[in-house]
Amino acid sequence: MAKQTRSNDWGFPRWRGYGSAREAAKVRLCDREGCTAPGNHPAPKAPNSPERWLFCESHAAEYNRNWNYFQGLTAEEAAAREADEKRGNDGYRQSAQYAWAGPGDGTRSREEMRALDVLEVETDASFDDVKAAYRRLAKANHPDAAPGDEEAAKRFQQVQAAYEVLKKAEERRG
Repeated sequence: MAKQTRSNDWGFPRWRGYGSAREAAKVRLCDREGCTAPGNHPAPKAPNSPERWLFCESHAAEYNRNWNYFQGLTAEEAAAREADEKRGNDGYRQSAQYAWAGPGDGTRSREEMRALDVLEVETDASFDDVKAAYRRLAKANHPDAAPGDEEAAKRFQQVQAAYEVLKKAEERRG
């Protein structure tokens, strides 16, 4: 009989699943002596080295607990490196507002975002921050605190309405 040269991957329907292979998947074991768990978590062998250990989750946690990222640096060098990395990370954090959902992280509606603007708080502010801003602005613009000031009365009503919107949204979430 002739040797089969054609695979089962031709035509429709496919007789084998997409991406499946006949050989066994290679599993790298944890590099810790005596551990038989899969090593899925890379850890650097030395600072600024491309070589990596591969540990299981528990041994990776143990390794990272003893890792000192700033080892061998003076206090000034460590502070400079930390500031450099924080500056880089803050750049990514600031660009989060350009995501598909617009400003914020997408968890708040447009009305809630307007209310946060009225209360002069950040888009990712907690409800405790919202409450503190409401109290501060309500106290400053209350009609009893500024009698006869129409602007303050109008601002007080805006602050109250904004707080109500955010309070109802918080109740819905909680």
